[in-house]
Amino acid sequence: MSNFRYSQKEAHPNKTNTLMTGIILLLVLLVSIQIWFLYSALNNALTDNFNIAVGTFIGSLVLFITAAWLLRYLPEPRKPRIKE
Repeated sequence: MSNFRYSQKEAHPNKTNTLMTGIILLLVLLVSIQIWFLYSALNNALTDNFNIAVGTFIGSLVLFITAAWLLRYLPEPRKPRIKE
């Protein structure tokens, strides 16, 4: 039984590029949502509404964990073949 990393190394470069592009787009989306959460939390903290700040902190923490989990699926760089 093969694992994900071995299959990823054996995949065609086009498939690897597609996978990498999809993961990077998801990461950009997650970071954008975190920035939106930060903006919302700061605006509500200025009006002494700390319940929103706690909720956005928890949401941002979940997004951070998800982004860190997604990073493990990024393909490793291809090693150049040495021509003799």
